[in-house]
Order: sequence, then C-alpha cells, then structure tokens
Amino acid sequence: MPRAFAIGHGHGLDPRWYDYPSGLMYVLAPFEAFVHSPSYGLARGVAVVLGVAGVAATWWLGERAYGRRAAVVGAATVAVATTHVAYSRMAVTDVPLTLAITCAVALMLSDRLEWAGLAVGLAAGLKYPGAIALVPLAAAGFGRWRRLAAAGALAVAGFVVATPFVVIHAHEAWRSISHVNKLARAGWLGFEHDPPTPIAYLDRLWHACGPVLVLGIAGLVVALWRRRRADVILASFALAYWLSLMPQRAHFDRYVLPLVPVLGVLAARIPRAAPLALVLLVVPLWWSVGEARRLTKTDTRVVAIPLLEKAVPRSAEVAADPSSPPLASGTRVLALQLPGPGRPTDPNRDVARLRRLGIRYVLLTGSVTDRVLRASDRYPSETRFYEALARLRPLVDVEPGDGRTGPWVRLYRIPP
Repeated sequence: MPRAFAIGHGHGLDPRWYDYPSGLMYVLAPFEAFVHSPSYGLARGVAVVLGVAGVAATWWLGERAYGRRAAVVGAATVAVATTHVAYSRMAVTDVPLTLAITCAVALMLSDRLEWAGLAVGLAAGLKYPGAIALVPLAAAGFGRWRRLAAAGALAVAGFVVATPFVVIHAHEAWRSISHVNKLARAGWLGFEHDPPTPIAYLDRLWHACGPVLVLGIAGLVVALWRRRRADVILASFALAYWLSLMPQRAHFDRYVLPLVPVLGVLAARIPRAAPLALVLLVVPLWWSVGEARRLTKTDTRVVAIPLLEKAVPRSAEVAADPSSPPLASGTRVLALQLPGPGRPTDPNRDVARLRRLGIRYVLLTGSVTDRVLRASDRYPSETRFYEALARLRPLVDVEPGDGRTGPWVRLYRIPP
C-alpha cells in the first residue's frame, strides 16, 4: 500500500522492491492518487471488485469447459469458498492472480491463444506463480507452433508491461525472488507442526471448499481419464500448479486460491454430480458467514491504540513485534524481527540487551507470541524473551472477547 500510494503521487513507477511484481501496485496507484495518506479502505474496495470479477470469470471458464452446469457450480464455489471470500477484502496479490489465471485458462478454452498468452503475462506480473499458466497454454496450443510462439511472445510482453522494473533490475529482482522462495521452502512461523506438504495443502483446500473438494478431485480423475481438450487444459494447470506448491513448507492458505476455480468447474465434470455439488456448497457458505461475523467486532489493536498513546511517553523508544498496533506519530520504534525457520535470532529479543540500549517499553501481540510459544522447542531464545516479559505486569493489556476480536495486545515496561 505505501508503494502504491507513492506511485500514485508521482514518486516514480519503480517500487524499488521486487519480492512481488508491481502489477497490483499499478492497479491500486490511480485510486491512491486521490487521498492524502495510504487508504486501505480504497484498496479493499478494489479487492472486492476483483473478487466479484473472479466469480464471473469462473462462470466463463465453466461454460467454456463443460457448459452451463459447470459455470453455475464453478462460480458458486468461488463465491462461497472461505479463503477466496476472506482475501477478496484484503489488498494482497492472490485474488487478482486467481482472476487473471482464470481468465487466461478461459481464453485457452475459447481457442484465443494469443489473448491467453497476454493474460498469462499479466498474471505473472501480479504474482510470479502466474507463469505456471504457461503449462496449459502449451497444452492448448500443442502442434500449432506459430500461434503458440505468438502467445508466448505476448506473455512476455504482458509481464514486462505489468512489472517493467523487475526486468530492468533483473539481477536485484532475481535475488529478491530467490530469497522469498528460500523462505517459503524453509517454512514460516506457525507451520512448524504441519503435516507433510501434500496433506497440508489438501487441508487448506478443504477449508476453502469443504466437501465439494472431493467432487473436484473426482472430476480431475475423470478429466485425466477422458482427456478431451478441455480436460487436458484444466488438468494440466491443476497438476502443474499443485506440483509447484510441493517444495514449500510455508503452507499459507491463500497459496491454493488459483486451484479453487478449476476444482469448482471440475466438480461438475460428472453431470449427475452438479446438483450434489450445489447442495454441498452450503458448508463453505456457512464457514464464510462465520468468518465474516468477526468483522462486526472491534479489533483489539484498535482498542489498544488510545491506551498505548496514554501509556507511552513521546520521548520513549518502544521495541515492537510485527503486527503490533501503530504508535503515536513521532514515537521511536525498534522493530523486532519476525522469527521463523531459517531466520537468524534477533539479538534485540533480549530483555537485558534492551535495558542496555535504553529501551524501556516492549509492545507484543498474540499473533506472534502465541505462535512462538506453540513451537518453543524451535525458538528457545525467543521463548525465554517472552517468558521474561510475562513475569512483569503489563501497563496495557487488551484481550479478545466482549465485542472484541483479534490477538491480545500487551505493553510492558522494563524496570531499571
């Protein structure tokens, strides 16, 4: 968001950050140009529009693949899938990526290979894994080499247009991409006790789609058996994308989103299964409604902000965990680094060291602390840090409950 805001206010098109492509920043920048500070509300509004467009794109995909029944089941699946609903109100890349890939595959099914190639490039310009859609593009254009070459050229052009500075600064971008991939392969805080990767991602798909996932996998099996043109295109993407997830040990639920439209359409691959699929979608619909209820409550971090402003002197420096609520303007903050597999221990996660540095206040939230303590055998230094602070009486302590949602928030003062 800050990068999109800077682009929208004339600070140049180069975000100077290449962990992700800049496509979504360019989408958001024109909207941010009308506000005086980064507006997450505007970004969420754009995300909602893109999420609803993803439902329409899945209808198109299903109709191109197997007809009206697949259009209805696929679109309904995306409309209620818990993960898609949740991330359609967040300014992150995964829902736009899913929309672009869905459109690209629908264009392949429509035999518009050149346009499909352009869509694949734009998808990769939103998030690098969009390039995996080149696999079904190759399947759709197999044997028609001239058209396939044109589609490949347009894919490259689409990527360059969507994120030109990744190409201009290719060496720096490659280092950033490699670093992100290395972290994903090592894992992430909170996933230390996950099952093996295939089971973990099946679990993420189940929590997105519910029992319709079983019908989607059955449809995939039928597609692999029948191998008609639509079957080959859909199955090749599903398998290629699934295999791309296997080296990762950071099992974020949003990573499976591009599979949801395809599996929703495949759930209607067996004609008699379509009515059953629509009935089973009541399950993720109920889950999504339950998740949305949290939005009617006040986040604990919002409640904590005025309490923190009263408790922390303006002249003080505060050591703060990631995901902590913002402090008053002008307050000096020492950002504590997020722990995780393959990450070095932050030396500042030490009460004695903070005291020597003259830092007397520490701000924590349960979103980091609780995950560390659940894997205390992996993070002994961080666990000792949190346990030492837990022996102190917090100056501010905001807990979820009574109309509040979110992680607990605590502010500690280190005694001299």
